[in-house]
Amino acid sequence: MNIGIIGYGYWGPNLVRNFSLVNNCKVKMVSDFRQDRLVIVSKTYPGIKVSTDPDDILLSKEIDAVVIATPVFTHFSLAKKALENGKHVLLEKPMTSSIKEAEELMNLAKQKGLLLMVDHTFLYTGAVMKMKQLINEKTIGKIQYFDSSRINLGLFQIDVNVLWDLAPHDISILLHLINKKPYSVNATGISHTKNGIENVAYLTINYSENFIAHFSCSWTSPVKLRTMLIGGDKKMLVFNDLEPSEKIRIYDTGYNYKTDEEKNRLMVDYRTGDVYIPKLESKEALFGMASDFINSITNKTEPLSNAQLGLDVIQILEASQQSIKNNGKEIIL
Repeated sequence: MNIGIIGYGYWGPNLVRNFSLVNNCKVKMVSDFRQDRLVIVSKTYPGIKVSTDPDDILLSKEIDAVVIATPVFTHFSLAKKALENGKHVLLEKPMTSSIKEAEELMNLAKQKGLLLMVDHTFLYTGAVMKMKQLINEKTIGKIQYFDSSRINLGLFQIDVNVLWDLAPHDISILLHLINKKPYSVNATGISHTKNGIENVAYLTINYSENFIAHFSCSWTSPVKLRTMLIGGDKKMLVFNDLEPSEKIRIYDTGYNYKTDEEKNRLMVDYRTGDVYIPKLESKEALFGMASDFINSITNKTEPLSNAQLGLDVIQILEASQQSIKNNGKEIIL
């Protein structure tokens, strides 16, 4: 399987490294419009061809599949051209800039019998796989809430706001872990740079059942946080991605309640028990994602991070943008 990778910026080097390690896969060419980035490719991987023109990959008969790691506003045009030329496509998140673009790519891939996949790398981490196992086994009971914070003093984007930049990670995790369909979203945000691109934002995803999810995202925090709280009616789970090894802690903590109708008050009993730290798989998530892409093409199977998940994330992001521009109005999905 000959691979062409378009984009050798922040994430490109990681993609080249991991795809180079996958069995039955060869990185044939890398494209980037910056010549200095291609010099690095040539020095690190002398056997890989380089080009400043993505068409050298998109139109090449030697290339079987294309990995696109460019700004989101370029995803649609590059992916469409790749599919039209008979190539399987892996897109970095978020998948596209709109629902319309995502659906068009999905329909085109289906017509051509090609694989379209989105790189939601976190689904392949040992932490998320363990959380999925714990939830499926009902270890923490019925899930009641999901609370995520992804904040730091980070890189301001010029084409998308902070939700489009940071929230796809955790939205994809939510949709992967929770087998429920969201009902609506509310979002608020603010731009401190006078360009209309929010650098601080808050997103709430509402469900018709007794469950709620909340996301805090910021490029202007004095500290870096990558935390997730998942509350169940039996136990509670904390995921801290900045922890080098003990990323997940399970708290035997909870509460019971009853109502005193005569006195019109709520009686709550709290329970605090042990903390359990499960062992996690230590393999690199990006290698797992790359392997899934190649194996899904070879075996004609559905990848874990499939196009439908990519579309579902875009639907939530697009609705959140609409909500922000309407002062937090609830947007039905």
